Amino acid sequence: MNQTTGTALAILLGYLLGSVSFSIILSRLKYRDDIRRHGSGNAGMTNTLRTYGKLSAVIVLAGDFGKGFLAAWLGWRLGGTPMAAYLAGLFAVIGHMFPLYFGFRGGKGVATAAGVILGTCVPVFLLLAGCFVAIIFFSRYVSLGSISVAAIYPVALVLLGGGLQPPLLCALGMAALVIWAHRSNIGRLLAGTENKLGQKKA
Repeated sequence: MNQTTGTALAILLGYLLGSVSFSIILSRLKYRDDIRRHGSGNAGMTNTLRTYGKLSAVIVLAGDFGKGFLAAWLGWRLGGTPMAAYLAGLFAVIGHMFPLYFGFRGGKGVATAAGVILGTCVPVFLLLAGCFVAIIFFSRYVSLGSISVAAIYPVALVLLGGGLQPPLLCALGMAALVIWAHRSNIGRLLAGTENKLGQKKA
């Protein structure tokens, strides 16, 4: 398999992996429900935490994070280049947000993007993870942590990832997707009506 074919296959598998929405699957199998009918309507870890509790949220976090990491790993294995890993990861995030198996209505891509970042550049992951935890600790807003870290990601990649130009485009794409997915949260943050961590969705 040549590099181009391997990269194309990694992109396809990345999207298909990303489309596996663990919050939707868990809500259907365990609760005979659809997480998207509750709270924010988002198929992700935070809404799962508010709706079903900590254990379910941990399962969803692990699954969504793991598929992002696996997509990046497949990019390395099949495409053999950093660009292949970043592209496979980008399409995993797209799959999470617009899942093929669930009517193209998914989550906001934060945990999946985090898995991709770990699978592509460990120093950047460690920096962003520290920023994410610190922002949530002081503000209690998960959305603010997600938006801030997404904005920081491309800059961190330039500083700690060697300024890789082609992968930087994928990083910008992932950051833009995550921030776009949080557009309603941005509105609520500005209005002072965003829910804090541990607070039930009104």
